[in-house]
Amino acid sequence: MKKSELLIPAGSPEEMLRYIEAGADAVQVGEHRFGMRLPGEIKLDELAVAIPEAHAKGAKVYVVVNNIIDNDTVSLLPEYLQKLKELQADAIVFGDPAVLMAARQAAPGIALHWNTEMTSTNYATANYWASKGASRVILARELNMDQVLEIKRHAKLEVQVQVHGTTNIYHSKRSLLVNYTEHQGAGKKKSELGADQGLYLIEEERRDERYPVYEDINGTHIMSSDDICMLESVHELLEGGVDSVKIESLLKSVRYNETAVRCYRSAIDAYYANPQQYSFDEGLLEEIQALQPKNRELSFGFFYKEQVY
Repeated sequence: MKKSELLIPAGSPEEMLRYIEAGADAVQVGEHRFGMRLPGEIKLDELAVAIPEAHAKGAKVYVVVNNIIDNDTVSLLPEYLQKLKELQADAIVFGDPAVLMAARQAAPGIALHWNTEMTSTNYATANYWASKGASRVILARELNMDQVLEIKRHAKLEVQVQVHGTTNIYHSKRSLLVNYTEHQGAGKKKSELGADQGLYLIEEERRDERYPVYEDINGTHIMSSDDICMLESVHELLEGGVDSVKIESLLKSVRYNETAVRCYRSAIDAYYANPQQYSFDEGLLEEIQALQPKNRELSFGFFYKEQVY
């Protein structure tokens, strides 16, 4: 039985190695000019050292190129992708067809993981991108368990789903927070409105829910008010043959992320050791709950919600 991959984004070479030591099979990295919502930035000169180190430990390195590509960035893609292939990156995560076309020209043969955040909701579209060269589809977070498993049964490429952490619910290329602070007379800079500042939005109707918000060079990002946690049910995805399960590291400490990786690693290994007799260890969930921010609930996300259209 092929084991599902455990994946997590890393914001520095040091984080990469810590997550791999904790049990991650693969890490996602990138640069802010090409990738969005990264926990940090790892540039080419650092990747030249970090990728061989990850490979030596048996882990893969995927480079995120999922930004909204404008005309200025298009011209930079071929050189960047060619360098990633030379450095032996294991895959490129993309959403814009411009990245696919640039990869065909500058980095032929490199694996391509298709990720558009919201529109990867059916196996027909996934198989379309497979026909164009993609080897993996990263599914939208709004799908429930039945939909995920149905896509896996019909997909002609690997399937990845997020199983833990925050999710993006809104993005704008505009500097909404900078404009707001200027309107209020505060005049904040982007560097004062980043992911490390702990800013959040509250709706009048649901004042007990906090939506983290931050701004960077790629615009304004609003995140979910709770965290997905599929730890106690991850075996259902493994049983269904899902190829990769992702822990989202954004807005969490390295200690928290290491703990999450270790707990999911333990659950995944226990399942594959004896699928028929697998029983979830509640102590693993308690380890995560001990570090979970008090104002953020753990939930199953959309996995067990009936979808009505």
